[in-house]
Amino acid sequence: MADETLFEFLHMEIVSHVYKEQQSGKGEMDSKDRAVSVSILEGMGFRVGQGLIERLTRDSPSFKDELDIMKFICKDFWTKVFRRQVDNLRTNHQGTYVLQDNKFVLLTQLSSGKQYLNQAPKYLAFSCGIVRGALCNLGLDSVVTAEVSVMPSCKFQVVIQKL
Repeated sequence: MADETLFEFLHMEIVSHVYKEQQSGKGEMDSKDRAVSVSILEGMGFRVGQGLIERLTRDSPSFKDELDIMKFICKDFWTKVFRRQVDNLRTNHQGTYVLQDNKFVLLTQLSSGKQYLNQAPKYLAFSCGIVRGALCNLGLDSVVTAEVSVMPSCKFQVVIQKL
């Protein structure tokens, strides 16, 4: 339990630090500064995701297809990283997947209503990077985005890039 709380606080502090670094010396952050902050957080998450998936799949047999990989991400990987499985996985069978988490752990500390809805995207960039990094190490180049309509529910959209 203690390590879960520490991870949540560390995540909040990382987000706060990255945003403060981009804002230093300026009054308000513009959209370019926000984009740079999101990019930095996503890059950090990407590297973490790469490392985590290496450890988790070390003794696993190889996956037979893309859907198998996504099921692994939703069940095993999500459980190790966020302490619960994804609530819903949907796909169009053309490389787009939507992962629904109704109680996303990194948003539950913020609010359970719409009060901090505009702050949610900056707390999701690291998580998007984690998923993208894990998929990259499994051989899937992807674009991962997140969307929040009601906190702490979150939808991650994964679009697999075809070569």
